[in-house]
Amino acid sequence: ADDSGDEEPASQSDKSELHGTLKTLSSKLEDLSTCNDLIAKHGAALQRSLSELENLKLPAESGEKIKAVNERATLFRITSNAMINACRDFLDLAETHSRKWQRALQYEREQRIRLEETIEQLAKQHNSLERACRGAPGLSSSSTGITSTAKGHVQSAKGEASDEDEETEYFDAMEDAPAFITVTADPKHHRRSGSNLSGASEGHPEDWNLEDSVFESSNQSSYNESTCKDLLPKKRRRTRIPDKPNYSLNLWSIMKNCIGKELSKIPMPVNFNEPLSMLQRLTEDLEYHELLDKAVKCESSTEQMCFVAAFSVSSYSTTVHRTAKPFNPLLGETYELDRLEEFGFRSLCEQVSHHPPAAAHHVYSKRGWTLWQEITIASKFRGKYLSIMPLGAIHLEFHSSGNHYVWRKVTSTVHNIIVGKLWIDQSGEIEIVNHKSKDKCQLKFTPYSYFSRDVPRKVTGVVSDADGKAHYVMSGTWDEKMECSKIVQSSHGSTSTEGKQKTVYQTLSPKVLWKKYPLPENAENMYFFSDLALTLNEPEERVAPTDSRLRPDQRLMESGRWDEANVEKQRLEEKQRAVRRRREAEAVEALEEGKDYEGYIPLWFERKVDAVTGELICVYKGGYWEAKDKQDWSTCPDIF
Repeated sequence: ADDSGDEEPASQSDKSELHGTLKTLSSKLEDLSTCNDLIAKHGAALQRSLSELENLKLPAESGEKIKAVNERATLFRITSNAMINACRDFLDLAETHSRKWQRALQYEREQRIRLEETIEQLAKQHNSLERACRGAPGLSSSSTGITSTAKGHVQSAKGEASDEDEETEYFDAMEDAPAFITVTADPKHHRRSGSNLSGASEGHPEDWNLEDSVFESSNQSSYNESTCKDLLPKKRRRTRIPDKPNYSLNLWSIMKNCIGKELSKIPMPVNFNEPLSMLQRLTEDLEYHELLDKAVKCESSTEQMCFVAAFSVSSYSTTVHRTAKPFNPLLGETYELDRLEEFGFRSLCEQVSHHPPAAAHHVYSKRGWTLWQEITIASKFRGKYLSIMPLGAIHLEFHSSGNHYVWRKVTSTVHNIIVGKLWIDQSGEIEIVNHKSKDKCQLKFTPYSYFSRDVPRKVTGVVSDADGKAHYVMSGTWDEKMECSKIVQSSHGSTSTEGKQKTVYQTLSPKVLWKKYPLPENAENMYFFSDLALTLNEPEERVAPTDSRLRPDQRLMESGRWDEANVEKQRLEEKQRAVRRRREAEAVEALEEGKDYEGYIPLWFERKVDAVTGELICVYKGGYWEAKDKQDWSTCPDIF
């Protein structure tokens, strides 16, 4: 696609190369004809000589041999004639088909040129419509109708199809058939034949919750009770932010220079952003923290794995309508979320590297778990879509059991960057491993495809123990809910068309482990923020001077003052570049003097080799919450 401007020269080159090939074939055929004539001439002479020998009075044995040689010479001449005829037919066929393929290629090129012209025309019309809409009278009175219509479109977006090529591209990358099929078992039948069930199905199948009531507490009724904002919060949080202004932007002027570049290195106006930083988006993964609180109560490690798997999927639920880009944090920027009294946890993030951008995150819960991670975001803009690849492992440890879970995130893809409605998809696999018990959960995020009959945004997986024995089947969608079904029996099914044998799992009725909270009212005008996201940038006292809440360009954008926010964003980025240039100069000076230069050292995190993965990772070294208690921020850099 990047070399589309060279199409015509390439076409002439193809044409001349084709004619050259046909000319070579013709000359070779002429050579073969000449050789055939020679073979025929010498063959006839040979046959005459052999006939003369036959007429001579020779012993009977010699006559028989001469006759056999004569027959072979005749066969040789017939075969060579057949070969020449076959070559001539091949050349005729090559000429016919080359003209046919040339016409087909020319047609495809013309179709492509027409498609490109249509897309460009659509983009120009879209731009003209935007300008006309801005200048039309009565726009303010009709804005409510426009936003309500937009909301309706969002509700139906789940079933929307986008450009066929894009979806097929991602579907082909993971088009393997599902590794298993689930069949819901009859509880009465399994109660009668309980002795034949596997160890995973012991107990009463009709109300399966194993030895405790953790699963039972995760059904719909108790889930609705738990959504009442976790009892009574001690502090009242805000429930709305200023509506998003109706600014337009010429995409072509920005995007044409971005193709193939690292997204984090492109100066983007705030028009593409949402008023949250990447650190706050990372903290937003904790929206369904109660799943981990319930996992603490599980006595079985495979049960616990089900809740951890549901938690890993829940972090994507906020992304379905969130097509805007979070602010890239400045080096040394931090973000705290202290909900120790309300929800039992406190979270701290710090931007520990700028190129490549990397953020370290640590969460402690007094309800029995600790989570930490260092995430580096790699992103590439390819004209048609934007791929976002989070790199780094997420660690989760439960205090009482010592179970240590590790997993990594899947790839997020933003489609229709230039033309059409933006939409996000998640694709790939997550392998969650309990490094203490060796239990595993393999989750597959099925990429959207126009041709697939599956539910959009589908997620499936199996929880198995250290011996590879499957205990639970996970199923659902990453934007709505996840269910867990207990396996009572497994068997090998028929072989698929790809030659892979599917496993058939007989399961009990599924239990809902996680269901997405409904979005707040008027969410479509507030960047589709969830209830938690609306509170993340709420001003708070006593936070560090490097906290994302104090970032001026982000605050201006949230207030709807986008032009001022763009000016402030450029100022902050230039300030950061000046600091980087100073560090580079210090590094050169240290090198010339033969001294070591450590570079930027994170303030609240330190780099250590992880004992489980063997990777170098930033872990929390302590001191932040103590500094907050004392209000001693003397070590914090001046980044704003």
